[in-house]
Amino acid sequence: MSTSPSDLQAAQIQLDAHVREIIAWHFSPDTGSPFWLDWAKKNFDPRKEVSSFADLVVRFPHFQDEWLRDLQPEVWVPAAFKGKPFNIFETGGTTGMPKQRIGWNDYKTDYEEFSGKISDAHFPRGAAWLMVGPTGPRRLRLAIEHLANFRGSSCYFVDLDPRWVKKVIAAKQFDQAKAYMEHVVDQAVTLLKHRKIAGLFTTPKLLEALAEKINLHDAGIRGVFCGGTTMAPQYVRFIVEEVLEGRIGFYPTYGNTLMGLAASVPLRPEDKFSITYYAPQPRAVLRVVDPSDPSHPVQYDQWGRVELTTLTKEFFMPRFLERDEAIRREPREPYAWDGVAEVRPFGAMEKNIVEGVY
Repeated sequence: MSTSPSDLQAAQIQLDAHVREIIAWHFSPDTGSPFWLDWAKKNFDPRKEVSSFADLVVRFPHFQDEWLRDLQPEVWVPAAFKGKPFNIFETGGTTGMPKQRIGWNDYKTDYEEFSGKISDAHFPRGAAWLMVGPTGPRRLRLAIEHLANFRGSSCYFVDLDPRWVKKVIAAKQFDQAKAYMEHVVDQAVTLLKHRKIAGLFTTPKLLEALAEKINLHDAGIRGVFCGGTTMAPQYVRFIVEEVLEGRIGFYPTYGNTLMGLAASVPLRPEDKFSITYYAPQPRAVLRVVDPSDPSHPVQYDQWGRVELTTLTKEFFMPRFLERDEAIRREPREPYAWDGVAEVRPFGAMEKNIVEGVY
């Protein structure tokens, strides 16, 4: 179902108003962070020159991930949050210093909003969850537990270190990677056999490995919330029809520490198992841009590089070029903005990408 012109206009008005609010917040001495206040002194005052998202795209350069690797986290603390201890979340870190994002309540807001997009039939309120995935310094662990708690549920965890998996795969130590994956899966199977669990969060490859060891529906699973980027249509079809046997709700998501969570729209026959994700606007905006000229989006149904802008009072990150590529898709109910489809690592067709358990 296509989105009406009035809904598109309303969404744009909302986004532009949100941009003005966030710009005013991060570039005011009363509320802004040391990094952005210093940046404005060296460049320009966005409060005077940015009044819409279109202005932001034109006026701001691309955000550099080195800023999140090299600078101490205190430079990102908005003045309004000064003195309040913050969470430190990491992303990447396979080689060298990982990117770090600090935060307070953003992850709770993101996942409470997402809660309204999953069915109570698939994730019964009060029924236990199981997360099989990366915990440690990642935002995901706290976010999944908060989502479960928000729905009246408790959550079991099986830890996973994706950095180690990528390291041994890159070193071609495939036997170690396989042994580690089996170690993780065995722990999950034990929990599923001995505890009443209805909801599952994991990555696509771990989901497949789990289903080889236990019948998920018979074990009590009614909904699967799946993260991890590369899910080509043929693989999605395999998961839906073979792994989940068409009996378990499937909720693929595209998310990371810097963005939050982009939800997928339910699959229709005409989608042919191609998943499209929509950012949680206006808190985050995804564009699919021309890799050779990132100032311009590609045409609909064309491949391009994913560009992320995060717009919250805790964190402002304009025009960050993700290490992902996707197909640009038109707005689709209930979302009145562009979607990104078939997300995969940037340059996946030109070079081998080490994805580990993702």
